[in-house]
Amino acid sequence: MGSAKKTSNTARQARIAEMRRAEEARERRNRVLTIAVSALVVAGLVVGGVVLVRSQSGGDDADTASEAKGSGKFVTGADGVRTWKGTLARNHVAKKVTYPMEPPVGGDHNQVWMNCNGDVYTKPLQNENAVHSLEHGAVWVTYTSKAPKADVEALAAKVKKTPYSLMSPDDKQADPIMLSAWGHQRTVTGASDPNVDKFFAQFVQGEQTPEPGAACTQGLSQ
Repeated sequence: MGSAKKTSNTARQARIAEMRRAEEARERRNRVLTIAVSALVVAGLVVGGVVLVRSQSGGDDADTASEAKGSGKFVTGADGVRTWKGTLARNHVAKKVTYPMEPPVGGDHNQVWMNCNGDVYTKPLQNENAVHSLEHGAVWVTYTSKAPKADVEALAAKVKKTPYSLMSPDDKQADPIMLSAWGHQRTVTGASDPNVDKFFAQFVQGEQTPEPGAACTQGLSQ
């Protein structure tokens, strides 16, 4: 048992290290892309400022309906994980979105994600930004004021060590501690609940991820 656990921990640490290296590589690519895009913008301004005028005139996002698109319901599996059966739209919108669940597990969202590289937030997040993080394959830990302080601190420590995860308070949710990924959600009894590790293992950059490998840095932070 001890050897198997040690092997599992070693494999998970190797996976996290690989994710960190991939994240650093993406950041380098993003910096190069930013320079290239800036050059194109300058060229566009010289030609006539057409791109700038169009961007200031407001795009389709400004007029997007605030209702989450699609319909569906949660179906609870034998493992206690609730899976959303139905459509989860993925449009970028500028308005507030009314989600059919709290916290949301997908749907239309803001074009800017919350940083989710092991980020722990002490204030509630805008759902529209956090949902974008889920689209990138993050696990979102949320808790209410009823969650024991010791559990909150232990979960925060876990999140800080886990790329593609984030944590924040949410007093609008039904249970004291909840875990969310794109299309999936569950309640846990506390930080020591074995389902915490199971959920992280399955859904951090899991098969449900609509945009695997997308950045969890260079977004919004509090």
